[in-house]
Amino acid sequence: MEQVRLGRSGLRVSRLALGCMSFGNTASGFNQWSLDEEESQPFFRQAVELGITFWDTANVYSLGSSEEFVGRAISRYSRREDIVLATKVHFRMHDGPGGQGLSRKAILENIDASLTRLGTHYVDLYQIHRFDPFTPVEETMEALHDVVKAGKARYIGASAMWAWQFSKMQYTADLHGWTRFVSMQDEYNLIMREEEREMFGLLADQGVGSIPFSPLAKGRVARPWGEHTHRMDVDPVGRRYDQDADAPIVDAVAAVAAERGVPMAQVALAWVLRNPAVTAPIVGPTRPHHLTDAVAALDITLTDDEVRRLEDHYAPHIPRSF
Repeated sequence: MEQVRLGRSGLRVSRLALGCMSFGNTASGFNQWSLDEEESQPFFRQAVELGITFWDTANVYSLGSSEEFVGRAISRYSRREDIVLATKVHFRMHDGPGGQGLSRKAILENIDASLTRLGTHYVDLYQIHRFDPFTPVEETMEALHDVVKAGKARYIGASAMWAWQFSKMQYTADLHGWTRFVSMQDEYNLIMREEEREMFGLLADQGVGSIPFSPLAKGRVARPWGEHTHRMDVDPVGRRYDQDADAPIVDAVAAVAAERGVPMAQVALAWVLRNPAVTAPIVGPTRPHHLTDAVAALDITLTDDEVRRLEDHYAPHIPRSF
């Protein structure tokens, strides 16, 4: 597995990231498709065997149990120093004043809680899960800087926001000599390409790496149009990728995949990987072939004609993750 620099930082990560949102206790009520700890073990082991050593989770995933699973899996299948560990903060964890958002209280409280659940003294990448319009940017950036200086995080990153918001936060860090973001975790796939308009150009200018989530559009571009899964039926987020206007995109992926004799997922992920702004797409496996398909996509080089066919039917979308 190739190791690449995350933006212009010195941090090297695997070319693919293991997404851990699907690992956690269903009793938390976070989602209905989570894999419990026993069911999740093969995916952690498989990731290590394939060289996928960049693991991404969040405090809110299954209300903390995802972090607990990840922490124990690192000890079971690898070593802490061999894993680039990322987690996030922002969404509600409890009803107290520090239970959500990006206030100083929330950040300092939640980093300690995450480290306890993960069973480690530090995370490699601490990310803000969303922009917080109710907290001054200066308060957030100084608190994140203090987390780094305390040794609790090596780097910081952001996720899912408008380009102007990200630019404002980076400028604030520069203005005060605080730690800058080295990564942006954004939604990017063949059906949702809005990051190409402003964010990717900003990331290139600022030397920030992109680690896209949902590179397969919640699996929508990995199976023929009209074919549903249990998650599609119960996940309101996944259903937003079930708009008839996007059917021609899925059909194009199916056609290119059939001509190459490979699964649709490999073609769709190869398209994401070809963008120079993308550092490491986040792949969230729930079936054994998901990670092997992702690794196989690294060896696919799409032709200009194939790219044109995949992109021809794109229609603008309003981002729904902000």
